[in-house]
Amino acid sequence: MNINNLEKVINSELASKITKSDILNNELLIETNVEDLISVIQFLKSSDKCKFRQLIDIAGVDYLGEEKRFQIIYLLLSHEKNLRVKVLIKVSTDEKVSSLVKIFPSANWMEREVFDMYGIKFVNHPDLRRILTDYNFKGYPLRKDFPLTGFNEVRYSEKEKKIVYEPVKLEQNYRDLDFKSPWEGTKYVKNLNKEIKKND
Repeated sequence: MNINNLEKVINSELASKITKSDILNNELLIETNVEDLISVIQFLKSSDKCKFRQLIDIAGVDYLGEEKRFQIIYLLLSHEKNLRVKVLIKVSTDEKVSSLVKIFPSANWMEREVFDMYGIKFVNHPDLRRILTDYNFKGYPLRKDFPLTGFNEVRYSEKEKKIVYEPVKLEQNYRDLDFKSPWEGTKYVKNLNKEIKKND
């Protein structure tokens, strides 16, 4: 079975559950709704026409400003058919997504990573807690509204003999950037050259 036939099979079998399908770089992209995710994934895994029996990864994307802010992309592989498929769902900030752990046990850590980085919650996950950041970490680092420096900094206090959390302080003043032509030179180089000539 080739990728075009696969798209026809999936669209005919899951007609009411597929909102969009497209083939790009010899990979099939399927878009579905949050409530239809489990049935779509189960069909892709168990159907003899598909046999997508390996979950490669779960990725998140933040589209800040859109009504459905997040996208979750599930990457599946069929060894027997030698084909790949991406299943995409759109999720709003407070919306919860069904966990795939019962279908693909490897989804456990992948969903924890998406939760840790984006704050997307998965229903019926056996152990939904942070996996990459610290236990007391505030915020979600891959959200576009998360500050580049974060909210807290962590350091070892010699005085208290333990790790301490403190609000981020930016000690360094912003640098003045000189956007003049390199042929004209910059003020500090001109001043430095004057000082050198005086000393000579």
